[in-house]
Amino acid sequence: MPVMNEDTRSLHPEQPPAGNPRPAVPGDPAPLGLAGFALTTLLLSIINTNLLKEGAAVIPVLGLAAFYGGIAQFAAGLFEFRRGNTFGATAFVSFAAFWLAYWWIVPRLALAGDAHNALGLFLLGWAIFTAYMTIAALRVTLAVLVVLALLTLTFLFLAIGAFQTGAQPHAMTQVGGWFGIATGLAAWYASAATVINETHARTVLPVGPRHPGTAPQARDERPA
Repeated sequence: MPVMNEDTRSLHPEQPPAGNPRPAVPGDPAPLGLAGFALTTLLLSIINTNLLKEGAAVIPVLGLAAFYGGIAQFAAGLFEFRRGNTFGATAFVSFAAFWLAYWWIVPRLALAGDAHNALGLFLLGWAIFTAYMTIAALRVTLAVLVVLALLTLTFLFLAIGAFQTGAQPHAMTQVGGWFGIATGLAAWYASAATVINETHARTVLPVGPRHPGTAPQARDERPA
């Protein structure tokens, strides 16, 4: 029987050749999630400040809330789950759900009548969620920490404004709108910095130091 020499021996079909390049590293979904959040927040916040008084101004916000702040940010959150980033996944999926909820709620508020207390509770719940995400953000970049700290104040002032009665928008809602503008700009900066720094392979726009937490070690539950 002829002996097959080393050079002509075929590789097993399921075994990749030794010289194959390493698989590509998945892209970072954070700039997409931050950008979707930033633009939607900016446009709505401009309306909340009463700088933009057009009656139909909310319609572009609803479009962004459904597709950019909602679906695109939701997709970014799912990819963060895939990358094993619990913080990013929780933040992006949750705020995507907020924008999708906003897209569904707002057209119905006009038909349902007065719901300012329920809306205040809705916004207060988001303020609480964002507050504990801000505590978690102490272990990520300064840029993300600033975004979440500003967003907590935004939700808080919007909630206070929603609990009030009288002509809209209330003074507290307008204050929340200004904080929302600052939040959107900070989120846009964080998105721009992440994608620009990655494509240039160096720090062009600083985002502040990252302080990753140390995962708690699992206890040894084997019998002594």
